[in-house]
Amino acid sequence: MTTKKTFRLFITTLILLVLAGIIFYPKIKLWFLSDKNDAPTPVSSVRGRGQQKLFASGYVIVPTQMHELIYSTGSLLPDEEVDLSFETSGKVVGIYFEEGTRVKKYDLLAKINDRPLQAQLLKLNAQHKLTEEKEFRQRQLLERDAISRESYDQIATELQSLEADIMLIEARIAETELRAPFDGIVGLRMISEGAIANTQTKIVRLVKISPLKIEFSIPERYTGEVFPGFPISFNIDGFENSFNAKVYAIDPKVDINTRTILVRALYLNKNEELKPGRFASVRARLSQIENAVSIPTEAVIPEMDGEKVYIFKNGKAMERKVTTGLRTESLIQIKSGLDFGDTLLTTAILQLRNDLPVQLDTLITNQQLLSQ
Repeated sequence: MTTKKTFRLFITTLILLVLAGIIFYPKIKLWFLSDKNDAPTPVSSVRGRGQQKLFASGYVIVPTQMHELIYSTGSLLPDEEVDLSFETSGKVVGIYFEEGTRVKKYDLLAKINDRPLQAQLLKLNAQHKLTEEKEFRQRQLLERDAISRESYDQIATELQSLEADIMLIEARIAETELRAPFDGIVGLRMISEGAIANTQTKIVRLVKISPLKIEFSIPERYTGEVFPGFPISFNIDGFENSFNAKVYAIDPKVDINTRTILVRALYLNKNEELKPGRFASVRARLSQIENAVSIPTEAVIPEMDGEKVYIFKNGKAMERKVTTGLRTESLIQIKSGLDFGDTLLTTAILQLRNDLPVQLDTLITNQQLLSQ
């Protein structure tokens, strides 16, 4: 009986041990592996040699010339543009231009029927000739005191009235002619011969594209730095090269909604390679600073109480608080905190700490940075 109880106890204990092994084996294995991974890795083959050095790139600070740049977007506008219409109403009897062609100032583009006006003009000219001869005879008689001054004034007034009527009819005839107000290129005509046109009927659009205007906006704080004659450059999609233009006009009022001021520049467009209406990326270079301390923008680390950088000194990284100024595409001006000749650390920024041993793997200068 005792032997059976002992055997049962042995079997039960063995089963419990097996179950416990199955349950706790993964945890024990994971504990051993983590213990092995957490074992300290020697950073140097010699005990007491110190921390492992961090590899980083350095940048030698030299005097540079910096320019403040304004970037804006604008549109190309024609130098002159107008939708042409007649000054009077009537039937179109002639169209004298071809669509999309170049015309000169005062060229006749279209004509309205003016036959009734021409008939009136012919009648007035006949009356004018007769009255002019009558006035000549009356003037001779007046000089010999053969007639009174009142009689002469009456015929002279009649002559002046006829001349005024002739001028009025000639002006009305001129209104039946549509002429180009300036040199340019006509677009697509909107009417055909035989149509009845009035002062609201659009006949054709005339555009002058040489030179072109570039219209863009700048922040209000730069108002005093941009003036007529100020040079700008702009880029157009599809063209590799930049184009140069000069400011010719500045809007005297700041836009209340955007707090910007509207500026227009002039581009000669001699070859007429650019067309009005296109989008332009505008760049204006403002103030210039000589012998500036400038560093790559990515080397500056922002903090709650300011900005800092790390320099390389005596084989270690040294923290420096800096005051920044002018910014360009790749560089930022440092007003205080750095000097010419300092070696700035530009890579591994997030790993850098004060007094951390550093080994330079690359050392570049300002000229090399700008040439990249």
